[in-house]
Amino acid sequence: MDAERLLIEESCFPDGLEARCPRPNCLEDTGLDAFFVADLILKHLHLQDSQTLAQLVKNIALPGSVLEPILSLLRKEARVEVRGAESGGIGGRYALTDRGFAGALEALSKDGYTGPAPVLLSDYAALVEKQSVSRCSVTAENIRSLFQNTVLEEKLLDQLGPAVNSGRALFIYGPPGSGKSYITRQLVKLLNGPVYVPYSLLVGGSVLALFDPEFHHPVGSSVQDPVHLLEGHDPRYQLCHRPEVVTGGELTLDLLDLTFDPYRKQYQAPLQLKASNGMFLIDDLGRQTMPPMSLLNRWIVPMEEKRDFLQLQAGQHFSVPFDMLLVFSTNLNPLDLADEAFLRRIGHKIRFRTLESEPYLRLWRQVCKQYEIDDNPEVSRYMMTELYPVQGSALLPCHPRDLLSLVSDYCRYRGKRPELTIEAIRWAWKSYFVQIADER
Repeated sequence: MDAERLLIEESCFPDGLEARCPRPNCLEDTGLDAFFVADLILKHLHLQDSQTLAQLVKNIALPGSVLEPILSLLRKEARVEVRGAESGGIGGRYALTDRGFAGALEALSKDGYTGPAPVLLSDYAALVEKQSVSRCSVTAENIRSLFQNTVLEEKLLDQLGPAVNSGRALFIYGPPGSGKSYITRQLVKLLNGPVYVPYSLLVGGSVLALFDPEFHHPVGSSVQDPVHLLEGHDPRYQLCHRPEVVTGGELTLDLLDLTFDPYRKQYQAPLQLKASNGMFLIDDLGRQTMPPMSLLNRWIVPMEEKRDFLQLQAGQHFSVPFDMLLVFSTNLNPLDLADEAFLRRIGHKIRFRTLESEPYLRLWRQVCKQYEIDDNPEVSRYMMTELYPVQGSALLPCHPRDLLSLVSDYCRYRGKRPELTIEAIRWAWKSYFVQIADER
């Protein structure tokens, strides 16, 4: 292990990596059935014919001590043969026989999954509890350190910190451009420690693909070599940063249920399951095509019971862990989206407001530094005393970034380095704000 890996283990997993996801040494340790693993081997050999034991170990994420007895059984049944083996069968490549090819097609017709071996749902549920967001501790020092370079009111920080600490749902509301999305997306960084994410789960004989590279980002050097590494965690799991799932107006109810591809015969886990032990942000609540209460009602039972209920194609219902920092964010009036009974179930409701002049100008100077534009007090004063009063717009945290970006565009067009002038800010202002009056 390198220094980074040791640091992760010592600071976040004092009981050691193996205690969280111990590496299996035999089939019984995996909880899987020999027939299931045999079918998975056949499907892998159908996907890529003629593989060495080392390749199968890597692709199926099970050690040789688990696979070798099953491969021997498949050879006895004349479903797998060894090609190019030295004496004793060492160094050979496993390939399907005609009988094995037929068996692989039959297995694929039932379940098309061909990734790493799944873990049992019960094992995963126990692991989610150990990695729960409610076990994360957030202090005032943590949240002030995270937002030290961000202009935020102290009272807002003192609302966000305890809200994350609680592990309960948050309802964020306020006008567009008040910084809700940016600030909220930073909160996942307060959930200390990486988490283990399985590649897939086994439920009632069906495999649910869970690992999603869009949301699950492995920790630097956490990838193990399952061929040569004899110690370490179960390679059916990947050590990842806590997931951050963000959806907006595109969210539909079907994305919150299991999806099944009838052609590939594969299940895909819903978004909330992929967000386990991390954060699930529903941005722009009320902009979805479905009625807001239909979406909110979907969360009532999971929020209260800390478990969600899903259904397989055959009709089998089962429960999965519901452990995440669930955040609803909206520009609309919360009372227009949900009734008081629902809002009472949400532990923390936090309002984002527009800025006063002093914090706005602090933010303005901060963004000037980011864009490497020298602040010009004369231009700032002109903007605050002339432009804003005429426009009648509130001071929003998004304005400095957007306006200074336009100033930079304008100056580059004129062949100059970005510079704050009355001319540039007037041009940026007219480009940014909608001009209703007919200018002559």
